[in-house]
Amino acid sequence: MLIESLLAQEDVFMLARISSWFYRVSQGYAALVGVIVFVLFGALVLPREAARAEQISGGAGSPDTNLLYSAQDLYDLAEIYGPDGRSAYVRVRFTFDVAFPLVYGFFLVTAISWLGARVLPEKSSWRLANLVPVLGAVFDFLENSFASIVMIRYPAATSFAANLAPWLSLTKWVFVYGSFAILGSLLIMWGFRSLINGKGERSGG
Repeated sequence: MLIESLLAQEDVFMLARISSWFYRVSQGYAALVGVIVFVLFGALVLPREAARAEQISGGAGSPDTNLLYSAQDLYDLAEIYGPDGRSAYVRVRFTFDVAFPLVYGFFLVTAISWLGARVLPEKSSWRLANLVPVLGAVFDFLENSFASIVMIRYPAATSFAANLAPWLSLTKWVFVYGSFAILGSLLIMWGFRSLINGKGERSGG
């Protein structure tokens, strides 16, 4: 697997231990709780926060919802927001945008672990795929932090943060979209396996 070729053996061993722990805790009710919390958060909290973000930005949008943007785009948004909008943006980044990565990260880790335990061989390096959502959440936190630095210091330029935030955003979306792709693939594999096993039991009976 690619991850094993990029990391030292000690790092892979540490990641494998974390991954194994996720598999252990994702059995039973943990995966179900992850699904319920994710659905409720998406149905009850996300629409309200999206409307609030739209109001804060005056319809200009938020950088962290874009796959690609530039440092200049970040400065342009900081100007459009104004002082009150920038303060509100930073406040949201350290309230709602702390909770949301934890919610989707918990959901994806537990769901991928639950399905992976049922369709992937125990010694397969692909079982490390349950770590991908963690990377998505980490880069989400980093992007929010650096974008907030730009908003706090504006109109002063913050070149390092402004140039790094777009790359953190792109990396975040790669891992987040990748996590949902992994989840979908495992779900399809589990569905086929369940279907085949069901047919085998009926024919055997």
